[in-house]
Amino acid sequence: MRTTKRLPRIRHLLIGAVLALGLPCTALADEQKPPAKPLDVKKAFSTICGYCHGDYGRKPSKAPQLMNSARSDDYLFNIIKNGKPGGMAAFSSAFTDDQIHQIVKFIRNLKPDEEPRNP
Repeated sequence: MRTTKRLPRIRHLLIGAVLALGLPCTALADEQKPPAKPLDVKKAFSTICGYCHGDYGRKPSKAPQLMNSARSDDYLFNIIKNGKPGGMAAFSSAFTDDQIHQIVKFIRNLKPDEEPRNP
């Protein structure tokens, strides 16, 4: 009779031990992920955006000029992320939100006669 009362206790202790030993391992796995590689915004703009926006967006091309755009940062962010029907493709699968913010900052820092720099 005593053994039947101990079985549930032992089972709970074993489950607790397995969980206690397993959780730190998952935490270590998360910590060991390499950090995301920083985006080279200038290169990304040149190779991806430059196809339509040309010369770093400083002059009208197949797509509008981006330098000195009157559009808000939120507008630019949303267009880059979600695209525009019949116009620009969406890039939400190519860039993280943080990277899109970096691209918007890059656009805002464009100067007519200076070599563009990463933000």
